Amino acid sequence: MNFLRRIQSLPESRKKIILWSVIIVIGLALFILWVKNAQEKLKILQGGGLKLPSLKEELKGMPKIEMPEISEDYNPPATSSQSETGPQN
Repeated sequence: MNFLRRIQSLPESRKKIILWSVIIVIGLALFILWVKNAQEKLKILQGGGLKLPSLKEELKGMPKIEMPEISEDYNPPATSSQSETGPQN
């Protein structure tokens, strides 16, 4: 608690310096951990330890969807929100 009271008694500019120093140190520590974790993941990927299914194999297991054919001269029916004269303002 004495540590916090000492910081509270410092001028505003010194408090800001301490705050940003702590933020930078924590940020650097998180960045180092992230880099180490990324290196481990890349080693796994390069060693072939991670097996990803191919897209063709995944598509074989999916049901086929049949889409109706629409001719070029298709004219959709008007909805109730549209009038035959066009939109009204």
